[in-house]
Amino acid sequence: MEEIQEVAPTSELVRTNSFRTWLKSESAVRASELAVGALAIGILFWRLQFATTAICCGDFDGYYHMRWARILWENIKAKHFRPPTFTWLPLTTLNAGDYVDHHLLFHALLIPFTWFRDMQTGAKVATVIFASIAVFACYWLIVRYEIRYRLLWLLALLACSAPFLYRMNMTKAPPFAILFLVIGTYLMFERKHWQLLPLALIFAWTYDLFVLLVLAAGIWTTVVGWTEERFEWRPLAYVVAGCALGLIVNPYFPHNLHLFWEHARVKITPTDFATKVGNEWYPYDTREFLANCFVALVAMFAGYLAFDGSDRKASKKPLYFLVLSTLLLLMNLRWKRFAEYFPPFAILFAAFTFEQYWRGRAVFTRLPDHVLQDLQPFLDRQEPTDVAKENKNAETWRTVKIALAAAGLAVIFLINVHQTTGDISGSDPRDYYAQGAAWMRANIPAGQLVFNTDWDDFPRLFYFDPTHAYVSGLDPTYLLDRNPTLSQLYVEITTGETEDAGPLIRDRFGAQWVFTDTTNDHVSFVDNARRSGWFDIVYEDKQCRILHLRHTKGVPLPEADGEDSNGDTGNDNSP
Repeated sequence: MEEIQEVAPTSELVRTNSFRTWLKSESAVRASELAVGALAIGILFWRLQFATTAICCGDFDGYYHMRWARILWENIKAKHFRPPTFTWLPLTTLNAGDYVDHHLLFHALLIPFTWFRDMQTGAKVATVIFASIAVFACYWLIVRYEIRYRLLWLLALLACSAPFLYRMNMTKAPPFAILFLVIGTYLMFERKHWQLLPLALIFAWTYDLFVLLVLAAGIWTTVVGWTEERFEWRPLAYVVAGCALGLIVNPYFPHNLHLFWEHARVKITPTDFATKVGNEWYPYDTREFLANCFVALVAMFAGYLAFDGSDRKASKKPLYFLVLSTLLLLMNLRWKRFAEYFPPFAILFAAFTFEQYWRGRAVFTRLPDHVLQDLQPFLDRQEPTDVAKENKNAETWRTVKIALAAAGLAVIFLINVHQTTGDISGSDPRDYYAQGAAWMRANIPAGQLVFNTDWDDFPRLFYFDPTHAYVSGLDPTYLLDRNPTLSQLYVEITTGETEDAGPLIRDRFGAQWVFTDTTNDHVSFVDNARRSGWFDIVYEDKQCRILHLRHTKGVPLPEADGEDSNGDTGNDNSP
């Protein structure tokens, strides 16, 4: 018994010493840095996301994603495991026979968040989690490859771009694109080639920008060919095979191939678009781009300066990020929507490039003093004490530069957070269109087609009133692809170019009801409708109007109080 009693304290002491040893280890440092990163990223996105109570942010697409995810869940509960028929945009390429859900897995991942009593809150929690995981994945890659000054690079990631923070707060799929690109990058770096196939398949089921993974694999194959002088075909082959499987083993095959082609054909163009599309598909103003992406652009410029391709093997990873981030930069210059991708990969490019630079310079300067003393005859004629002094001065100067960089990044980070918080808090309120949609649910027979004068109003209308179908939504090119003539007529009616629109809305679109907002965008349409004698305004609030088409042309409606013949309210004090 005495011997047994003596062993217990010894075992406890061993465990205590082991724990203390671990706390001092590099693993413990990395774990603590990862924990700090996860906490900082999560707090940031939580703060930004809840700057508004509505589903964030500038566009309404999150409302469509949440409502469709809820419909998918209700379909599953009814033991129907094929996606339900999409009946809400019958005049477009998303009609019941041709609809393709190119966010299928993303919508499946949203399903648990539709179980919240308030789905808007569920959407916000989902967005915080998805965005945090995406940014954390970029930071994890820095930690995994032992890039020095990791917390500084974390700050750079968070400060890289205000539009990046803004767009990552939308309830959309791009965070998964970033996550899959980071995972794919890691698998290629570690030569885990076959695992790229299921990753690519999952990417193709989640979001149609899976082509970015194909691009990354092509870049890596080229980089390996240049640095190792061999053709590494496996990354590209597995990624292409996975994407192909994701497209073919798909409930929407082969319609998904047609929709993918239509997206590429319309959007990937160096000139203007055939019809007005979402603001995200247009380029930034140059000054705006430089201001918004200042940190990312500085990182790119510094990376270009620090990159050294003389040692091909050592430059393999930096070269990969150089090419990838440069291509993403060019895409971001052409289309705003790549603001999610270019900034974080610019930071990764700079991080990996500077690590190669520092390691190249640290071969001798980081050796112990006694080793430097032994090597002195082979290096130069300086005394060991002089070398140590120079090393100490260099280390001090490096610390000062890192501190200055951190201070500058912190200032820019606070500015970006302030700007993004203001932009998000200025979003339309959570009940925007809710009252008008409630009126339509109560007063318009279910299944009726509603002529909505703005295609980008569809997501909120679909969210608040899924009992009716709509003329245009999600993207104006869907109506254009299906019927170019009808698309042109839609533009002419909604912009006020066509004055007598009633019979056209009834005969060409098959609608008896019109939903329009109260912004200045459709003042001419509403003014024409009042004067035409074809419409009654059956509902009106501060956000929207609902019009009903008369059976026969009648007496024009009186002008609204305070409006002149052009539909102006008379409150404009401009000269």
